[in-house]
Amino acid sequence: QVQLVESGGGLVQPGGSLRLSCAASGFTLDYSVIGWFRQAPGKERDGVSCMDSSSFTYYADSVKGRFTISRDNAKNTVFLQMNSLKPEDTAVYYCAAVSPGRLWLGSTWYDTRRYDIWGQGTRVTVSS
Repeated sequence: QVQLVESGGGLVQPGGSLRLSCAASGFTLDYSVIGWFRQAPGKERDGVSCMDSSSFTYYADSVKGRFTISRDNAKNTVFLQMNSLKPEDTAVYYCAAVSPGRLWLGSTWYDTRRYDIWGQGTRVTVSS
């Protein structure tokens, strides 16, 4: 069964850090495109970061310099290290992957329609 499971969300004060994890089962992340997205209440789901099959990374302008995506192939897990968190980072965070052979373009890495495997999400709240 192909599955992604996120963890690591929680409540953090502004300026704090969290590390989100996304564990894959039923397929390998080694050569997969994997992305992180977030959805705040009443808003659309937006791209946060992505790592392609060559380990090239992409970031939304709003998180550049603060967030870092990484992959541990041995654990079949992708991470999102989030530093200097702001209240506007509050959202449910989802990881997603692209099945092999499915069309995906780096120029539109943030397009949710390109991803067909989704986790259930983990909530991040940044508040004092």
